Amino acid sequence: MASEERYTHGHHESVLRSHSWRTIDNSAAYLEPHLAPGLSLLDVGSGPGTITVEFGERLAPGRVVGIDAAETIVRSARSTAADHEVSNVEFEIGDAYALDFPDDSFDIVHAHQTLQHVADPVAVLREMRRVAKPGGLVAARDVDYSGVVLYPESPGLSAWAALYQRVHRSNGGEPDAGPRLKAWARAAGFRDVTASASIWCFSSDAERDWWGNSWAVRVTESAFGVQAVERGFATASDLEDIRNAWLAWAADADGWLGMPHGEILARKDGGAS
Repeated sequence: MASEERYTHGHHESVLRSHSWRTIDNSAAYLEPHLAPGLSLLDVGSGPGTITVEFGERLAPGRVVGIDAAETIVRSARSTAADHEVSNVEFEIGDAYALDFPDDSFDIVHAHQTLQHVADPVAVLREMRRVAKPGGLVAARDVDYSGVVLYPESPGLSAWAALYQRVHRSNGGEPDAGPRLKAWARAAGFRDVTASASIWCFSSDAERDWWGNSWAVRVTESAFGVQAVERGFATASDLEDIRNAWLAWAADADGWLGMPHGEILARKDGGAS
């Protein structure tokens, strides 16, 4: 990451727990038709590695590499791969702006919820394009936080939505990255870009309990809350109100949350389409 960037969510246990829920089915379905055994893939910003490991299972015996800037997360991802006994996946510490791979290295270069956190997503996409093989795919998916819909509404959840925007932007990122992915890819030099959209929905008792309680903890215990207070965006009392709003939403049988995402498949020039 560039010096002005800071990861909004941090690496608190509540954040890692939410990331571990991610699968190809719920987070990369738009890419799934392009996955085939033997293909190679680089996962940029792979986090705890749940999607990356699943890529390894789908693409075996193809090489799959996940990179992340945080050493602790890389160690966690390696443990995930070992637990799943997936031998064709490796995890490394890496810089999305300077990928440590030669030109034309991978059939697929993937990033999930990564470009929203970087100050120069176009530069990262250019680097992803560089290491993709001619004719290969760069795939990215990011949320649009301004489009998040919560029911029932409450002052606490409205305060969370506004606070999230302030904290995320103060870290140099773009919380509404999803709709911008196509434009960023074109600015990075891609001419063949297919854009799509999908949504995460949390409504069942189990989903509300998991998501609502995760955010209740994040607000008061993770880097998000620390940054909000340090920068004068909220007080400890404000965070407690937001925490209670998330707990109330999780306990409400009528609760519903939708998180829209933008997606792109950008093909590098020079190979078979």
